[in-house]
Amino acid sequence: MEYSKLPDLTALVTLKEVVERGGVNEAAGLLNVGQPAVTKRLRALDVIYDTHLMERVGGRLQLTETGKQVYQYAVQAIESHVALEKNLANHKLGRRTLRLEVTMAIGEHFLSEWLVNFADSHPEYRVESRLAYGRVIEPHLATGQIDLAVLENAPDHPDILVQQWRQDEIVLICGANHPIAGQELLLKEELPALTYVLREKNAAIREHMDNAIATEGLKDLNISMEVGSTAAIIDILLRGRHVSFLPWFAIAAHVQAGSLVYIPVSHFRILRTLWIARNRMHLHHPVAEAFISMLRE
Repeated sequence: MEYSKLPDLTALVTLKEVVERGGVNEAAGLLNVGQPAVTKRLRALDVIYDTHLMERVGGRLQLTETGKQVYQYAVQAIESHVALEKNLANHKLGRRTLRLEVTMAIGEHFLSEWLVNFADSHPEYRVESRLAYGRVIEPHLATGQIDLAVLENAPDHPDILVQQWRQDEIVLICGANHPIAGQELLLKEELPALTYVLREKNAAIREHMDNAIATEGLKDLNISMEVGSTAAIIDILLRGRHVSFLPWFAIAAHVQAGSLVYIPVSHFRILRTLWIARNRMHLHHPVAEAFISMLRE
């Protein structure tokens, strides 16, 4: 490998900012350098990769095909560097901070309770948490940008250790005033005739449901609304005009209270496993260990 031609991280940052800010002057202002310095850094990258990474089209700078590849590399390199800085900072702090990401449906239902309970039982630790789609969480976990994740699909990556957390079922649900609320059993062939409010297509709940419907060879469902919040869907169901497929953990309390009704479907169940995932390089993280112990209680 020719190490003498490795790109400078500052030049990669400059390329990223020129692309994302829309021009050399804009990037120069953000980076607090002059326009000539930005141009010099871009030309240095051209020399390293032996081609132009950007070209002017209609008066605006645009990435060439090679430039697009280098830009993606720049983004990944910068994210990895930021993650490294955070890791080093955590070591200096005695690894007392946990970086946690949780998929939308799980986080919407569980996260606030987890954070409060963990803060009460471990006031010496700090948790930085966010909600995201599983496809966003997996690369964050694989590159060490986070320490722990709780997901609805198991990541498939050699640098990620996956463990079962709990079993779940996605069920057909409606409001207590819906016309089918009194039915003890629904034929699966009747599913396409109902009017649905569902999670958006990128949500894991929706992916599991779509796969189950396709496996059964059923007709397309009559989807009236797509909503990016399980709690919002529950509010809509309470009005009595729609049905939905939602995880049991999200609706169990409403079913027990009688405000929502679970409708069994003949020969049709959507069973799944929920997962805890960790970066294999962070297996001896004391805060992660404590948090996982709490999840398993």
